[in-house]
Amino acid sequence: MAIREGLPLLAKHEGEWEGTYTHVDADGNVVDRHASHLSCLLSPEDPDRYVQVNRYRWEDGRSEEYTFPGVYDGHGRLYFDTERIKGVTWALDENAMFLTWRFKASDPSADQRLFEMIVLSDDGASRSRTWQWLEHGVCVRRTLIQETRVG
Repeated sequence: MAIREGLPLLAKHEGEWEGTYTHVDADGNVVDRHASHLSCLLSPEDPDRYVQVNRYRWEDGRSEEYTFPGVYDGHGRLYFDTERIKGVTWALDENAMFLTWRFKASDPSADQRLFEMIVLSDDGASRSRTWQWLEHGVCVRRTLIQETRVG
């Protein structure tokens, strides 16, 4: 089964998104803020494949780009296993998705896991995303993301 049929909410995210990532520590203090442009791509040639390209820009001129290919399992879950992360995402209802992952480069002794809620607006024009960064089961950071569809 293809992503469009098995994970229709993910297919609704297909396109270009611009927004802002705001990282806050456990006490709510802003520790980083930067602009983003994400491309969410589905391929007609590979209907069980998804690719997300994240581009980040800071006011000081720094930039980063990461590509996250994912594979749909045919049973409601999309798996990521890249050089940077390993994780899985699935739909919770008609607007919300959940993603959990680990950064592969993080210190194993930190036992770091990330949990993300992704909520698409009813009209599909905007979405909000919230990451919770846990170490040994304790939330040490949150990332708040507001995005608008630009294409």
